[in-house]
Amino acid sequence: MDVLAVLRKVELFDGLTADELKQVAAICIEHEYSAGQTISSQGDLGGELYVICDGLVEVQLVGPSQNPSPRAVVNLGRGQLFGEMALVDFGPRSATGKAVSARTIVQAIDREAFTRLCDSNYHLGYTVMRNMAADLSFKLRHWHLAGR
Repeated sequence: MDVLAVLRKVELFDGLTADELKQVAAICIEHEYSAGQTISSQGDLGGELYVICDGLVEVQLVGPSQNPSPRAVVNLGRGQLFGEMALVDFGPRSATGKAVSARTIVQAIDREAFTRLCDSNYHLGYTVMRNMAADLSFKLRHWHLAGR
């Protein structure tokens, strides 16, 4: 699997140099899942961001107690990510990520390894955090505009 080819397409890493992308690739850990397997669960403490390399992942939310059934929020594919909030806080997962495809491959980026990388390369850390802030800001605005 060409991890660099996937990372080049990830918006979170826009603005990184080729060498910086190689540094990110070096801390990635590949995981493979089958359809229906849970990658991360809402409410659990998480310490990884996941980049999808192959297959599809369904992001699900469990509603309030009167509607405890999970509902699909979005399906994500190659070059997309989920679990990014784990890189900036120690809170519980806000959603569940489940493999949809028979073969789903993700690259996990551990919070501690990512923090060490940012500490050693301020440009990389600043660029990724700026991109993450812009993405989370967009999601928050969309959430409020949708009346939720």
